[in-house]
Amino acid sequence: MDSEMEAQSARAEEGFTQVTCKGGQRAKKRQAEQLSAAGEGGDAGLMDTEETRLAKMPVFPPLCGDRLLSGKEETRKIPVPIFTPVVEHLGLQISFNSKSRNVEIGTCKKTNDGSALAKAADFVKAFIFSFQVERALALIRLDDFFLECFEITDVKPLKGDHLSKAIGRIAGKGGKTKFTIENVTQTWTVLADVRVHILGSFQNIKMARTAICNLILGNRPSKVYGNTRAVASRSADQL
Repeated sequence: MDSEMEAQSARAEEGFTQVTCKGGQRAKKRQAEQLSAAGEGGDAGLMDTEETRLAKMPVFPPLCGDRLLSGKEETRKIPVPIFTPVVEHLGLQISFNSKSRNVEIGTCKKTNDGSALAKAADFVKAFIFSFQVERALALIRLDDFFLECFEITDVKPLKGDHLSKAIGRIAGKGGKTKFTIENVTQTWTVLADVRVHILGSFQNIKMARTAICNLILGNRPSKVYGNTRAVASRSADQL
């Protein structure tokens, strides 16, 4: 007993206090009860604030279409950047037929180039196929620039998941495969569902189409890259 008293006095002098296990368990229980009571009170307060917010929100009756228009006709004007190149550069007339839903292009007295009509048709098609106007203008300015279109099912009759995988092989992760083919062959490509549109010179379009067809047939992208680079380097040496 004297030794225990001496040990407790030594601990007190050092600044330590001894806590019994029973007292610690009781304190933990009290603390847990206080936290649970505070949490229930907080949830109730949140419920009250949400109910008051919902009560304060205004309620408006639904409007019909006639009230939205308020008896006035409204119009919107959207500029289309394909008319200026066709009219000013090629000297053609262009209009949109609302009944047939077609863009109509015709020659006039200002038309001097015999191939202007074909160039304008390819330019409008490239714009409709989602090519940028700056890239599609190459069809008007350059004589050896063409537009090639084909479908994946023309190369190989695919359906379902096999068709989706073929589209994924052409595009690549983040469009990497498509961009690589464009950079190697110096072409521009648009992949629209099962349709493939290629813009470039005749020889470059041929290389890009061969690479895309090989991907559709199931060849590995690394092999397609190597073959396309070899063909591109040979054609560059010949030029």
